[in-house]
Amino acid sequence: MQTTILLITLVLMAATLAMILRALWATDGPPPSEDAPKTRTRMIWGLVVFGVIVSVASLREWPHTSAGSDAMVVKISSGQWWWDTDTTEIPLGQQIEFHVTSEDVNHGLGIYDSNMRLVVQVQAMPTYTNKVVHTFDTPGSYRILCMEFCGIAHHDMVSEFEVLEGSS
Repeated sequence: MQTTILLITLVLMAATLAMILRALWATDGPPPSEDAPKTRTRMIWGLVVFGVIVSVASLREWPHTSAGSDAMVVKISSGQWWWDTDTTEIPLGQQIEFHVTSEDVNHGLGIYDSNMRLVVQVQAMPTYTNKVVHTFDTPGSYRILCMEFCGIAHHDMVSEFEVLEGSS
């Protein structure tokens, strides 16, 4: 989808550039008609309406925000320079709703698999609980790392949990 949007954007930018260059280089020609301002206004409003329609049509539900009624809730809190989770074992294939908060400053919670690939991320903020939903489809050890520099011991903000088959 991102490639399609990129290509559409590039085509529209090229078309806009061509129109601007044509208008700048147009030195000869008939004088504008009396209806030119009305036509220009209609075209601008047409582009605005078209842009709104394209924007609304391209909106998608964010995949990590809605949890089912059977989701397991895992609470994660943070502070300089630690993570505290209420469980260290998560069942494979179970929808997990992480409730993430911070006790001091903003922290970027990133959950990484054993190959250090980012699986899911969310912001941990003081006085606010962010929620993110994820279903783990691969068993193994996962790491929680801070993704936002939060002070001198930022690099020590590491926690781990296991995703286990047949666990509940």
